[in-house]
Amino acid sequence: MEFKEQYKKYLDAVENQIDRQFMIEELPQKTVLEAMRYAICGGGKRIRPILVQAAAELCGANAEDAARVALAVECVHNYSLIHDDLPCMDDDELRHGRATCHTVFGEDMALLAGDGLLNSAFEILSDVTEFKTLSDGELLAIIRCLSAASGVYGMIGGQVVDLQCEERDNVTPDELIYLHNHKTGALIRAAVRCGCLCGGVNQNEKTEEILDSYAQSLGLAFQIKDDILDVTGDEKLLGKPIGSDADEGKNTFVTMFGLDGAKRYLSETTGEAKEKLKPLGEKGKFLDSLADYLLSRKY
Repeated sequence: MEFKEQYKKYLDAVENQIDRQFMIEELPQKTVLEAMRYAICGGGKRIRPILVQAAAELCGANAEDAARVALAVECVHNYSLIHDDLPCMDDDELRHGRATCHTVFGEDMALLAGDGLLNSAFEILSDVTEFKTLSDGELLAIIRCLSAASGVYGMIGGQVVDLQCEERDNVTPDELIYLHNHKTGALIRAAVRCGCLCGGVNQNEKTEEILDSYAQSLGLAFQIKDDILDVTGDEKLLGKPIGSDADEGKNTFVTMFGLDGAKRYLSETTGEAKEKLKPLGEKGKFLDSLADYLLSRKY
């Protein structure tokens, strides 16, 4: 199967899960349900749920179960985006070319929508009746992996360091890498690990080790590319103003290494990700192509 065809297969699977999960009901709390659906249907590349499904397929998992796990990971990702956009954080008005959740629904409702998506992730994973092959123990391992990656030792921890670094002009390269390995990279690594766990706990240890190493490099490359696009990208394609990171005083790979240095670092990190897939041979072809796709993306 060609890369674009396989990408679309994974994309369609998670979009179907989103449509099924986030139907708007006529309830007193309808507004927060609308805000949750608005956020999770706001576009984007769906990289994390695609990684879940690709890793799961490599490990021989049931495709429907993998898509359900992928939905949970995407819920966590979108909760983090809602909160990241809030006035108390980045105070962004645009994401993917649309008004951010708090701009449309108000700060209070956006906060609750983010909380709702985070809770939905674990409601989805704990509903054992929705899974065809995953055992209680396997679902518990997935829940533990995702909760750790999104917590204070993962994504939240990275956000804390990001906020603290905004107040400093002497941030080191090691601190910047630590920040993004947690804020961005933790959930990308968790997506791959959750996919592997769909194939069984301790059943695919060698593959999981390879894919975790790949995901660590891929997550860093993803962030470097974001930083470069914030300087060189097309505002219409990005769906947000160019230079917004600099305007907010953020430390980025471009501010740290310069544009040319960041581009070299991106090329090296992407190359590392691809190199780590080599033991998988043809089985790693899709993930290898995904690394190339993310390297060349325009948004």
